[in-house]
Amino acid sequence: MYSKMIILHFPRQALEKPLVCNLARDFDLTFTILNATINPKKEGMMVLELSGTPQHFKAGVQYLKDHGVEVESVGGQIRRVTEICTHCGSCTAVCPTGALSVKTPEMEVVFDQDKCSVCKLCITACPPRAMVLRPTNGSFKG
Repeated sequence: MYSKMIILHFPRQALEKPLVCNLARDFDLTFTILNATINPKKEGMMVLELSGTPQHFKAGVQYLKDHGVEVESVGGQIRRVTEICTHCGSCTAVCPTGALSVKTPEMEVVFDQDKCSVCKLCITACPPRAMVLRPTNGSFKG
């Protein structure tokens, strides 16, 4: 089984099509939606963990591209710079996966890298800018 986190950027004309649903039905792929921002009549973005055989994965990604969807590898990891974190908790309020939480009674922010979907919401929410994106690679090749 092959599994990879990808970011999909939907153009306006692709928003009303069941493209992600078709990945499961037509390409025998499973997916977990980790984050999505899609508004009718506008562009959208979705972070998925997509799993299946390498052949089905490649065919599914090509299907998305054929329908105008830009497919990008996550290409990085969110890291917390502990030296500048003030443990204010602002990042925990926006984290959709629970990767950031407050440990009580210490009132310290805890970051679980394994739960992180790299949605980047914590980066803009962090007042001291302790949450950073560390790039690993660029666009999805495959």
